[in-house]
Amino acid sequence: MKAVLVLEDGTFYAGESFGATENAFGEVVFNTCMTGYQEITTDPSYNGQMVCMTYPLIGNYGMNSEDDESYKTHVDGFIVKELCDYHSNFRAESAPDKYFADNKITGIKGVDTRSLTQHIRKFGSMYGVISTNSGNVEILIEQLKTTSAIKRNLVEEVSTNEIYTIPGDGLKVCLIDFGVKSNIIRSLKKRGCQITVMPSSSSTEDILSINPDGILLSNGPGDPRDLTEIIPVIKKLAESEIPLLGICLGHQLLALALYMEIYKLKFGHHGGNHPVKDMDTGKCYITSQNHNYAVVSKNIPDGIRLTHINVNDKTVEGFRHNTLPLLSIQYHPEAAPGPEDSAYIFDDFVKMMKKGKSNAQKK
Repeated sequence: MKAVLVLEDGTFYAGESFGATENAFGEVVFNTCMTGYQEITTDPSYNGQMVCMTYPLIGNYGMNSEDDESYKTHVDGFIVKELCDYHSNFRAESAPDKYFADNKITGIKGVDTRSLTQHIRKFGSMYGVISTNSGNVEILIEQLKTTSAIKRNLVEEVSTNEIYTIPGDGLKVCLIDFGVKSNIIRSLKKRGCQITVMPSSSSTEDILSINPDGILLSNGPGDPRDLTEIIPVIKKLAESEIPLLGICLGHQLLALALYMEIYKLKFGHHGGNHPVKDMDTGKCYITSQNHNYAVVSKNIPDGIRLTHINVNDKTVEGFRHNTLPLLSIQYHPEAAPGPEDSAYIFDDFVKMMKKGKSNAQKK
């Protein structure tokens, strides 16, 4: 079946559809990973977005439930040059086309993804529509304008509605779910933590009532500046002196709570090969990233120091507080695009919690 991708500036790309056949709308971003396409489709941070994969062949190792990063798929659309018709892997449980159809993801293949990526790099990420039932660009642009004007609470759509606990015999972590990836939970479990996952709408009192040894602000989708009700809660948590770790969206929300500023990147960071320099050690790590927003590096408040910088564009990738037990990073330490060396962030968080618990017992 023929399909067309239309961007809000009128640029369009013809191709063939796969997966679902309904029109799909969302912000079009590109991802530079060569593998990990299933982790991308199930990452809640992609809620509200349509992903263009820059690697030309997607689907060659099939799909399987072990690689899911959450309870369901979240991308609004998927754009590829070529979708593999004959996957081959002993772990595969489903063919790519069936996976996208079963999960109601509208996709388009046969697109010049290099041209699309260059267009986004030049003009910035923008809203688009994948249509399988209309080739009229003008009509689709009007539909696109109407749909993009509808305000969505992207975090509320992916956050848990109920509190649940994952057993562990170690430190007690309260994980605020803004769209948490499964591997963040697995990384905490690996370190023996007892994890209580709470909704994004949780109050300060709700969070402190479980007496956590540490608090983790998870990744998630959308513009952190829209979450005006959450920021005062995080400000109180930061002042509570309970060790706190922010990841991706959680990092941006913590920055806002500490009176830093956020801005939107031209085309965001989406991929598994972003070099980040640790300013404390001088080491450079290859990281996995997925964000459209970043912390402004100027006018950093007193008491806060930047700890990580993106080698490519010098954007802020992490900070710490000099006196409060606050640790925050923009990239994903739980994602392993090959190297796993950035997982030390979880070890630092555990050390911070142990120190905080020891100090509390002395008092």
